[in-house]
Amino acid sequence: MKGRNLLFYSIAAILVLVFGINSYRENRRAARFYRENERLLRENRDLRASVEMTSGTARQIAARKDMVQHQADQFVDQRTYYRHNWKQFVSVSTGDYRTGLIGGIKDLDIIVQNQTEYPIDNVVVTVQYIRNKGKVFKTEEYTVRSINAKGKGIVKASNSRKGMKVEVSLKSVTSQAMNLCWSKDKKVAADDPDPYLCTNLQ
Repeated sequence: MKGRNLLFYSIAAILVLVFGINSYRENRRAARFYRENERLLRENRDLRASVEMTSGTARQIAARKDMVQHQADQFVDQRTYYRHNWKQFVSVSTGDYRTGLIGGIKDLDIIVQNQTEYPIDNVVVTVQYIRNKGKVFKTEEYTVRSINAKGKGIVKASNSRKGMKVEVSLKSVTSQAMNLCWSKDKKVAADDPDPYLCTNLQ
């Protein structure tokens, strides 16, 4: 009887040991699987974050390119607009000047106003000194240079011993920034879509 009991306990102990070893191995495999699964999940999250960051950067670059192109288009369109309508934005006038009792002009300033968004390189102005009854005593030309955008340029004209008033007019306007070349003495084709473009002026 004692021998059977001993055998039974021995077999039970062996079974418990085997079960314990198998359970330990299963737990280790489960732990390894869990750790591997966590590693894959982290890599997947990192990869997704990297893709989203790359995608966001690409969208930012594309948006920046679109903005730069839009600004370039606006720049070109604005220059073209000013070229076509420069007479609305460039004007010439005189400052206050003095006249003598029997004629003569003194302290005459020629003022060119530039209301465009671009600088003007030079403007040639024709000045006529007018005597009584509208007769022209003399005509002179003055060049006003380097007029800033939204600015004005002033040159001082010479005094005249005769004349009761002066009349001023524009003779030419040149702006590299606008690619504008206009001249009163130059003829342009009536069907030219951009007649004051520097390369198109005949």
